[in-house]
Amino acid sequence: MEIDYRWRGPASDDELVALTRSHGGSAESGWWDRVQQHSLGWVTGRGSDGALIGFANVAWDGGDHAFLLDPKVDPAHQRGGIGTELVRRAAAGAADAGCTWLHVDFEPHLRGFYFDSCGFRPTDAGLIALS
Repeated sequence: MEIDYRWRGPASDDELVALTRSHGGSAESGWWDRVQQHSLGWVTGRGSDGALIGFANVAWDGGDHAFLLDPKVDPAHQRGGIGTELVRRAAAGAADAGCTWLHVDFEPHLRGFYFDSCGFRPTDAGLIALS
């Protein structure tokens, strides 16, 4: 399947809610409308029929640090390299904007994807649960 990937490609709130829910995620209507204005950029992946099948958001600190958030691929299209390509293009977009670092956090079962497939490396980090 040929995928049309775009940095800062158009994506509607409804599309992102549907994509998130397609793999059991919780999505609140209006999320993308609120978040988009704070993003450095994002990557969309669309199938030949124009349907949004992949997405990754990139936030930043306005300087050296970018943060990969919310990467997702429709379950019918997972395990075919789409997620890896979304991350690769997100990293390129952040680098083109002058960022030096791309951070990501994830659940333990995703270690193989981020470390082996996407090239992230382990680092010391800290986290405070706020809820």
